[in-house]
Amino acid sequence: MTSPEILQKVKKDEARFFSLQFADLLGVIKEVVKPIAELASALEQGVWFDGSSVEGFARIQESDMFLKPDPDTYAVLPWTEGKNKTIRFICDIYQANGQPYESDPRFVLKKAIQSAQAMGFQYTVGPEPEFYLFEKNDSQESLPLDKGGYFDWTYSRGIRVAQEATEALKSFGVNVECLHHEVGEGQYEIDFNYGSALEIADKLLTLRYVVKKIADFNGLKATFMPKPIKGMAGSGMHVRQSLFSLDGQTNLFSSDLGAYRLADLAKSFLAGQLKYIKEICLTLCPTVNSYKRLISGFEAPVYITWASSNRSALIRVPKWFSDKPKAARIELRCPDSSSNPYLAFTAMLAAGLAGIEQNLAPTEPVEENVYHLDEANLKNRHIATLPGSLFEALAWFGQSELMKKILGEELFNRYLSVKQKEWNEFKTEVCSWELDKYSNIY
Repeated sequence: MTSPEILQKVKKDEARFFSLQFADLLGVIKEVVKPIAELASALEQGVWFDGSSVEGFARIQESDMFLKPDPDTYAVLPWTEGKNKTIRFICDIYQANGQPYESDPRFVLKKAIQSAQAMGFQYTVGPEPEFYLFEKNDSQESLPLDKGGYFDWTYSRGIRVAQEATEALKSFGVNVECLHHEVGEGQYEIDFNYGSALEIADKLLTLRYVVKKIADFNGLKATFMPKPIKGMAGSGMHVRQSLFSLDGQTNLFSSDLGAYRLADLAKSFLAGQLKYIKEICLTLCPTVNSYKRLISGFEAPVYITWASSNRSALIRVPKWFSDKPKAARIELRCPDSSSNPYLAFTAMLAAGLAGIEQNLAPTEPVEENVYHLDEANLKNRHIATLPGSLFEALAWFGQSELMKKILGEELFNRYLSVKQKEWNEFKTEVCSWELDKYSNIY
């Protein structure tokens, strides 16, 4: 939409305010709300803000930045009406000199997509974000909303929250494919349709924003934290991926040959992600808590393998109907929703394209339950493991030339610094497990 078209639409929608949103380096939504009278200026010139006050952005001596709304992200906030009716835009970030801010995660993903397009590819993704719903209480203890399990229909408010969120998401152009109860008590999943990586990254931010809002309206707390409760299933964000032709008509991963029906291009893309997974893991599983999800026993990947039906594998090749070649895809299973989706998709795409450029072939698939293989078997078959902690992921990321190249040196160093600070904070914490374990015996 052009600026005049947007202003006409605003008049028709009778909006009184507009919200400008963007993601900081960690993928956390930032927002400024302004009266609708300011919209024409915002569309034409942008809205200034202090970049040095946003996690991972500018230094204090170069802090002036401005936001430019992306017209394609126009949406009416469905829970606002009358004098409070508000529209929302996701924004791009610009420097004071009018140039795009090259360390804006959204801009970095746009550049990665352009690289794929230059090779003749359109990168499409379909994430499966999971989250928990908790009763609000005054204590620190998290009380799951219900006792349901996988695909259970419960009579709690959880289903209502998921359904209300699904309806609200329509206002943002997010078409939900399915919603269901997950394995954990009070755990749910909302999946939406495939789309381009940039579009889906925007929609992931929107989904987290909407689910948290709707949960709060219902007196509940929603969290996409990877492992909120010890002993229960973690919340992941499996990402289905494909490369299409530039016109979007041909799925380049599809083949009629072989047991997995994957084209050689898809196998090289998959091999690239296997090769570089340790280096990109910090962007996919970016928190201390992420690595408490990546343990044996909960269908979360630990070992760097690929397979079809085997859900202990890092990368899975789901089945699809033979008359629907556009459904050909691979599924990366380690990411979680604490990731910044712009950085996560950038890293995944970069690793896959590197596999294609290097004409890599994947290792042999492993269809057995990898959790049941002993150390000798793993060693003989050269099966490596994912980083086991944020500390390990930092080490792999820090020496990655691939990540430095794709993110740019400034963003690479900022991200590394922010995550190193997070690890250092965690190292000095004394947690309840330590107190329970040691305080009475020493």
